[in-house]
Amino acid sequence: MKLLLTFLVILLTFSAFVSAEEAYFAFKTHGSHHDFVFKLTDPKKIKMARDILSGEETENVHVMGRIRKTGKDYNPHYSFHLDPDQTSFFNIAIEVCDATLQYTEDYLDEACGAFLPGCIFCPWSSKLTKEVKL
Repeated sequence: MKLLLTFLVILLTFSAFVSAEEAYFAFKTHGSHHDFVFKLTDPKKIKMARDILSGEETENVHVMGRIRKTGKDYNPHYSFHLDPDQTSFFNIAIEVCDATLQYTEDYLDEACGAFLPGCIFCPWSSKLTKEVKL
């Protein structure tokens, strides 16, 4: 009985680890010189990003997310990142969340107020460029 319980605990731990998949993707906006790398942890969103890159998804192809005013090692050219739990894809979004990567970087101190209210960033010109292997 103890052996069976130990096996079940190990199996559940392993399955939780396997389901905690993460993937990294990159996009650009008009005028950006560097890719913006972001992390996804939701398997459905990871699949959607891969579908966008393969051309299978053609509607919701732009990136939207809540910015966090801290840099990440995987995104060295920018001093902000997207919250992996609040990143998705869209076709049409309201104008107040639209900005380019460079504009957002240049005016990051004003973000989350009148500029990008609620810290929501939805660059209309965003184009997924690749999956990034770290």
